[in-house]
Order: sequence, then structure tokens, then C-alpha cells
Amino acid sequence: KIKVDEVTEPLEPDLLYPLLRGRDVQRWRAKPSAYIIVPRLPAEPNRVIPEQTMQQTYPKTYGYLRQFQDILLRRADAMVKSSLARGEPFYFYSAVGDYTFAPWKVVWREQASTMTAGVVSPHDGKPTVPDHKLMLVDCNSEQEAHFVCACLNSSLGQFVALSYAVEIQMDPHILEHIRIPRYDPSNPVHRRLAELSEAAHDTARAGDDKRLREIE
Repeated sequence: KIKVDEVTEPLEPDLLYPLLRGRDVQRWRAKPSAYIIVPRLPAEPNRVIPEQTMQQTYPKTYGYLRQFQDILLRRADAMVKSSLARGEPFYFYSAVGDYTFAPWKVVWREQASTMTAGVVSPHDGKPTVPDHKLMLVDCNSEQEAHFVCACLNSSLGQFVALSYAVEIQMDPHILEHIRIPRYDPSNPVHRRLAELSEAAHDTARAGDDKRLREIE
């Protein structure tokens, strides 16, 4: 909500990832529409890249972020403030982990009146990063992601979500109330659900609502 200057500069592509926002997610559809700088490495997702390393390895990205240092240091978020106090770089932000860099994820909007689950895939050869308004489940494969998505978007999943969720808030605790078994590729029901979810995504992209209702 703080107004900042718009700056256009070239950056190293290494730390730039496709960003998925709430507006980018619909039922059976999730497509990133922006990019975000993630100052961490997939091999060490829980560790913010130190300033010295940023200056030496990613000088353009560091120079870009440095222009906003004063604003970033004034952030009121309690976790950010405590992290900065213990010596984290000024560009620190939380909620990044192994799940952030998982190639396949199931996501849904936190602010929604119904379950809006969709499968998000790598984009331009990089994992897509959901923003803080999206809930996510990181998955080991495309098939597993589609299986989980099918369960969440099913009539049973919708019913449980609506009976549990508070007004328009679909928080991650929903998964404590919807029992989704671990994906088993040898189970024909699991495979069929994954296939139907994949078909639903293809049909949603094509805009064929009649066929989508048949698949659902």
C-alpha cells in the first residue's frame, strides 16, 4: 500500500521467477502473469542470499533492490522486523521454502467463496512462485498434482470446504478436514482422477464450459 517509484532496469535472470497472483487462479486454471525476485537459491531455500554474495554474483539485481532499501527497512511486519534485527539483508522476506521451488503445485485462492483449485506447472523452465494470497500444496509429479486437484475440486471436496471455511476464507487448514490419500500411481482410481483433472485444465483453457461440466 506504500507508493514506490517505478524503475525499469536490466537484471540477471537467475533470481527472477514467474509469479502467480490470486487473480491468476480459477477453478482448473492457474497461469502466472508477472515476475518476482526471489533472493534465495533452490538448493538453500531457507537461507537468504547474503549481501556480499548478491553484490558479487548478482550486481544488477542487488543494485535494483538497493534503490528501495529505505522502504524495505521500514516494513512493519513483525517477522520481517525481527529478522532484520538479527542481521538478515534488507531485502529479506519470509514464507519461502522447499515448496516454493517445487515444479508442480496445487494452488487455490484464500479469498474465495468456493474451492478454486488449479495445478500450476513450471513456466519458461522455472518453477512458478505463488504469492501470499494463495494456498499451495507442493507435489512430486504432475500426476500427483492433478490427483490432489481433482479431490479438492470434487463435489465432496467442495462440500467439506464450504461447511468448514469461514465466510470467504479458504485457508490451508481445510486439508485437515478433507482426507486426501497419498497418490498411488498403481491405483486405477487415483490415475483416473489425475486424468480427469488434466482434461478439465485443458478444457478450461479452451473455454468449453459444456465439456468442462461433463468432465466434472
